[in-house]
Amino acid sequence: MDGQTSTYELVERFKKGDTGAFSLVFQKYQRRLAVLVHYKMSAELHGKIEVDDILQEVFLAAAQDMKHFTYQSPGSLLAWLSRIADHVIVDAARYQNRGKRRAEEMLRFRSESNPTGPEPVDSETPSRLFAREETMQILLKRLDALPAEYREMIVLAKFEGLTTKEISERVGKPRESVALLLHRALRRFRELEATSG
Repeated sequence: MDGQTSTYELVERFKKGDTGAFSLVFQKYQRRLAVLVHYKMSAELHGKIEVDDILQEVFLAAAQDMKHFTYQSPGSLLAWLSRIADHVIVDAARYQNRGKRRAEEMLRFRSESNPTGPEPVDSETPSRLFAREETMQILLKRLDALPAEYREMIVLAKFEGLTTKEISERVGKPRESVALLLHRALRRFRELEATSG
């Protein structure tokens, strides 16, 4: 990946006022974060709010707080976005439990009635949105077809970007067991991909 599109460069460009850089960050991390959000949301919340709504809130919060983010390693931005997603999901669940938010609270992105709001980070055409949604549904269907333990390994490693050492610490299993489990999970995922492709 060249310097203009590395995560570090994009973050620095956005901090200096390049709003286009943030759209590139959104595009780069949207799919991985969507999978994380999907599995972090409760079944009840899934019935009331879309993953894309949570993503918009996550990226809005990230855009507002980016000045406080310090890039430390290749996985640090995704880990930071994942923590923001945790907070957004908790907030969404609280709002759902209290009833619908007032319409003006939802209108934070730029629109005719809110001309000073930030630009929405997702400006894709409806056909691209549909294609992306269809691809996402296929991916989630394959992940859902895996045993829960395999799915957890893939989500932690490939979508949250954790190392086998970090996964080992999180799930309380020896690193070697995690590595073997991840290997088996990825092999099974590829088998599902081949049979449904």
